[in-house]
Amino acid sequence: MSAAPKQKRTESQSSPQPHEAVDPVASAPADSAQGVRAIKKYPNRRLYDTQTSSYITLSDVKEMVMGCEQFVIVDAKSGEDLTRSILLQIILEEESAGMPMFSTQALAQIIRLYGNTMQGLMGNYLEKNIQSFIDLQASLTENSVKSLQNPLMQTFMGGYIEQSRQMFTQMQEQMGKQAESLIGNLGAGLTPKK
Repeated sequence: MSAAPKQKRTESQSSPQPHEAVDPVASAPADSAQGVRAIKKYPNRRLYDTQTSSYITLSDVKEMVMGCEQFVIVDAKSGEDLTRSILLQIILEEESAGMPMFSTQALAQIIRLYGNTMQGLMGNYLEKNIQSFIDLQASLTENSVKSLQNPLMQTFMGGYIEQSRQMFTQMQEQMGKQAESLIGNLGAGLTPKK
């Protein structure tokens, strides 16, 4: 999922009608030529898949995510990249239905990190931790549940836990360094001039 170049569209390039044939190569952003599937979002809030020349739903986009397909969602008029916005919309729907992944407390803590100096560190930490978890899950799937009793698998689980602990420790150290720097800068400004 990569950023699409911003393109200005004219009024004559309006939303294609379901009965109109659309050339996916001509109507897709430049990224689609390199294997990135282009989805256009029209003012009527509909999503148009330029690869299949058809309208799709958020469920279809979720299936693309689950299938690890590369895609970009752009505003049909402005060319603005809307991929993150649509992915957040899918997460919202998933969190609202069934068994949510995030507790209310976890969501509140995430919100508190926005605008904080640690925002970038936390995003990086979460991304790496999720990737480690996915890698572990893939290895577990390959080796089947029966092998969980195997000492090798227990070592593997221990390795994941240790890696997660190390990432958290690194994040704490970085936070400490930033806090020291911030306090040092504040202290320098508070000393009276002679």
